[in-house]
Amino acid sequence: MGWMMEIYKGEKRLRYIEKYSIGQLFSFPIEEFIEVHKYKRDEWIIQEGMRPDYLFYVIEGRAKIYVTHQNGKVSLLNFIKAKDFIGEMELLNQIYYSKGIQTTTETICFAIPFHLCRTKMLEDATFLRELAMFLSAKSTKMAAKYAQSRSFPLENRLADFILQTADGEKYKEKHVIVCDFLGVSYRHLLHVLAQFCDKGYLQKEERYYRILQQNSLFELAGMLRNE
Repeated sequence: MGWMMEIYKGEKRLRYIEKYSIGQLFSFPIEEFIEVHKYKRDEWIIQEGMRPDYLFYVIEGRAKIYVTHQNGKVSLLNFIKAKDFIGEMELLNQIYYSKGIQTTTETICFAIPFHLCRTKMLEDATFLRELAMFLSAKSTKMAAKYAQSRSFPLENRLADFILQTADGEKYKEKHVIVCDFLGVSYRHLLHVLAQFCDKGYLQKEERYYRILQQNSLFELAGMLRNE
């Protein structure tokens, strides 16, 4: 596989650690343990069902969380962006079924090895406070998503979804995944995508949609964000 994750060493590693210092999140010197991992677009940071060996902290890029149900259907659960943790549930729970996490754009993470730092992290009040705030914000966001699905038209929710999953000006999410995530019919989704193309927000290419008017999408998505 010519496209595996890359681990930055030496100067390059230090540059990221200095630029995105996370020392303040811990009360022990975390910098000496941090690895810097770079993932290409569409690469898996965690394979579903495989326990990670690291706690990740995203510093650049975006990713998506997936789960496969017993009937084989795959669902998109949530989005990950800069300043989010990945693997925090595995840190806290010995028995936890890991969700699949796939990058949407090129993504760079700090990776803190469990075998060296697990005990230190679980005994660190500064870090646990940060983690509690992160988990609380995450559950609030999930609750807001369900409320929005009942309160806002698909136009607003789809605009927000496109902005969250696009890589630059390319949007190429599978329709079935989108229908499931947004709780809408296939027909309704295609209808709104066609509207977006008619209005010139998007242009349909062979295998993806090109975003032509990001501002228009931001305006529509803004209704959800300004609540």
